[in-house]
Amino acid sequence: WIKARLSSLERPGRIQAGLDNGAMQALLLCLLPVAPWIPAQQEALPRVVVSADDTRIDKSCMVVLAPDQVIADANGDGVIHVVAAGIRVVFAPGSVLRGAAPTIPANELSGVGVRLEGVSDVVLENLAIEGYRCAILATSCDRLRVDGAQLRRNFGQLLKSSPEAEDGSDWLWPHANDEQQWRRNYGAGLSIHRSRDVVVRRVVAREQQNGILLDRVEGAKVYDNDCSFLSGWGLAMWRSSHNLISRNAFDFCIRGYSHGVYNRGQDSAGILAFEQCSNNVFVENSATHGGDGFFGFAGQEALGEGTPPSPDFSCERRGNNDNLFLRNDFSYAAAHGLELTFSFGNQIRDNQFSGNAICGIWGGFSQDTLIAGNHLRANGDRGYGLERGGVNIDHSRGNRLLGNRFEGNRCGVHLWALPTGFSDKPWGLANSLLAEGNLVAGNHFDGDEVAVHLRGAVHAWNKDNVYSAVGEGLQLEGEAKWREPHQDPLPAPGVMAPALGESRPVGARVHLAGRENIIMTEWGPWDHHSPFLQSLRRGPDEHLYKVHPVGVRPKVRSLIGGHADAIQMDFLTDEDGGALISLKPQSPGFHSYSFHVQVGERNLRAHGSMLLADWELTLFASPVDPRQELAAWRAAAEGEGAVHLRTPGLRLPFGSGGPQQLTALAGHAGLPGADHFGTIARTRLRLPAGRWKVQTLSDDGIRVVADGRTLIDNWTWHGPTRDEGVLELEQAAEVDLLVEHFELDGYSVLEFEIVPAD
Repeated sequence: WIKARLSSLERPGRIQAGLDNGAMQALLLCLLPVAPWIPAQQEALPRVVVSADDTRIDKSCMVVLAPDQVIADANGDGVIHVVAAGIRVVFAPGSVLRGAAPTIPANELSGVGVRLEGVSDVVLENLAIEGYRCAILATSCDRLRVDGAQLRRNFGQLLKSSPEAEDGSDWLWPHANDEQQWRRNYGAGLSIHRSRDVVVRRVVAREQQNGILLDRVEGAKVYDNDCSFLSGWGLAMWRSSHNLISRNAFDFCIRGYSHGVYNRGQDSAGILAFEQCSNNVFVENSATHGGDGFFGFAGQEALGEGTPPSPDFSCERRGNNDNLFLRNDFSYAAAHGLELTFSFGNQIRDNQFSGNAICGIWGGFSQDTLIAGNHLRANGDRGYGLERGGVNIDHSRGNRLLGNRFEGNRCGVHLWALPTGFSDKPWGLANSLLAEGNLVAGNHFDGDEVAVHLRGAVHAWNKDNVYSAVGEGLQLEGEAKWREPHQDPLPAPGVMAPALGESRPVGARVHLAGRENIIMTEWGPWDHHSPFLQSLRRGPDEHLYKVHPVGVRPKVRSLIGGHADAIQMDFLTDEDGGALISLKPQSPGFHSYSFHVQVGERNLRAHGSMLLADWELTLFASPVDPRQELAAWRAAAEGEGAVHLRTPGLRLPFGSGGPQQLTALAGHAGLPGADHFGTIARTRLRLPAGRWKVQTLSDDGIRVVADGRTLIDNWTWHGPTRDEGVLELEQAAEVDLLVEHFELDGYSVLEFEIVPAD
C-alpha cells in the first residue's frame, strides 16, 4: 500500500527509488502513529446504495448504483450531496450515476450529478457520471482531490454549422463568468469554484461540450487528465492563478470547422484562460486540433470595460500575466495555436506549433513576452489577410523572440502597429502602446514564404538570425524599423518547471496529425473510434455519406423517399476502403429521405431533403453599396462584367475567397473577387400544396421573393445568419423564386432551401 501511495504523490521517483523491504518496514513503523492518515482499503469502506435524488453522504463510503438506473436531479441542486469534510467517496466498480436515458439529446440534459459546497479535504475517487448538465460541482472546497473520473455524455449544444457553411449562432461567449455563466450556459464535466489547493487527476471527459472548469481557483494541481473530443473547452480557467497544469490531453476541443471550407473555431479551445489568470505553469500538455490550442484573453474588467470593481481600480499591467508555457504541443488549430492578448511578462518556451490555420502564436497588444526555443512549422495556410504564419503580434512592445525555429510558414514573424481605437480606452491609456523594444535574435528561418514582416510604427532589433531557402527575408512597410542592437542581447534566462504526472500526452495522438482529421458531427468532433455516419456532401443533385470507422461493412435499411423511384441509392468505396452511400434525386423538385445504417450494435440514422431546380445564376462585382443604391446595384447584374451561368442548387460557401474559390464554379472566367460582389438567382419550381418553409444562410445581405411576395428581407451587413419565411400554397403550383444576395467584405456564404413547414 505504501508503494502505491507514494506513486500517487507529486515526486515519487526519488522517494521510492531506494526503498528495499527493510526500509519499507521501517517506514511503516514510523507511520503507525499517524495511521488515521492512511485511507482504508476500498473493501473496508461501508457501502451506500444510491437510488434517489438528494442522497446525503456524511462519511467515507463506497457508492453503489444499480445497472442502467436513471436518477434525475429534479430540483437542480445535485443528486448526491457530499456534506462532510475530510471524507473519501469512492464509486464501486461498474457503478454509473446516470441522470437521463442515453436517448435524451445532450442539449436537453439538466441538473447536477455530485454536489459539494463548503466542505474541505474531500477525496472523490473513480466516479462515473453521465446525463447531467454538470457532472460534478464543487464550491468552496479547499484541498478537494478528484482522483479518477469518467465523465461522458453530459450537456452539449446541438451545432448548426454544416460541412458546407458556418452558422454564426454556434459562437461561444466566454467573456462573462462572474455568475458562473460558463457552467449554466454550456455545462461542465467537473466545475470547481472558489477553492484552493485542489488536485484533479485522471479525469476523462468525452461526448460533451466542456471538460474541467476552474473558477477563482488558486494553487491547484491538474495533471494526467484527458478531456478531448469536446465541442467547447477541455480546460477553462476564470480568474484562476498560481496553478500547475501538467501532462494533460486537451485535444480536439473544437467547433466551427470544415476542412478546406472554413476555419473559425468559434472561441472553442483546448485550454481557455479569461479574466486575469496569472502565474500559472502549463507544462507538457497536448492541446492539438482545437479552435485555439490555448486561448487567453486579459478580460473585460482588465480592459476597463463596464463598471470598475472599485473606485481606485487601475488597468495598469492588467492581463493574464507571468504565465509559463513549457514543452506543450499547440498544433493543428482552426485558428491559433496559442492566443494570448493584452498581457504581460509571459514565457512561451520549447513548445510545438505545427499546422495551425491562422498562426502559431497570436499575441495582440502583449508586452514583455519571451518566446524562446519553440518550433513553429507550416502555420498560416488559412490565415485571414496578413494575419498568418508563425508569430503575429499587433502593437508588439518589449517582446523577445530568441532561438526559435521557423519552418515553412506563410510568414515567420509578423509585427505591426497601425492606428487603433484602444489608444483612447482605459487599458490603452494606462499602458503604453508604443511598439518598440522588440528583439528578434538567434532564430532560424527555413523555407518560410516571408521570414520577417514589419508594418507601421513598429521597431525591432535584429541579431544573428539565420535564413535558409526563404522566399523573402524581410518586408518593411511604413515607419517600421529593423536594426541591429548596439550590444549583444542577453540570452534567455533559465527556467525550472518540472512536469507532474505519469502520462505523456505530447505526441500520443501523432497518428491523427493534421487538420484534415478534424471531422465534425452535429454534436462536436468525431473521436475516430465510435461508429459515425459522416455527411461528406449535401449538394442539390447528390447527398454523399461515409461510414466510419473505415473497414466496417454497414447494413442499410429503411430508405424512405418522397415517392416511388424518387431517390436512387448507390453503395461505393473510396480510395481508403471506406463505405460510401450516395443518394441522387431522379427528377426535379423537392425530395426528402431517411435511412438507417447498422454498424455493429449501433443504429445510425440519416435524414435530409434535396431541392433539385434549374437556377439562373448571375455573379457580378458590386460598384456601390446595395443598402443605399439598390437600383445601381441591380443594374450592375445586367452589365458587361457580370457572369451568367446555371446551377442545380444554391449552396455557395464562398468563404473568404469569394466565387473564385468554389469548385462548382471552376472554369468560369470573369468571376468577381472575394469582396464587394453580388449574387442574383432565379428559378421556376413546381411544389405540392401545403405550407413550405423557406430557409437561408447568408453573409451578408439576403432577400427572397416568391411570386412577387417578399418572404425574407435581411438586407444588412451581418455574419453568417439563418433566416426563414413561410410560403403557403392552397394547391400545387409553379412558383417563381428570386434570391438576391450581396457581400461587402470578409467571410461570405449563400445557402437556400425549402422544406415542409410542418
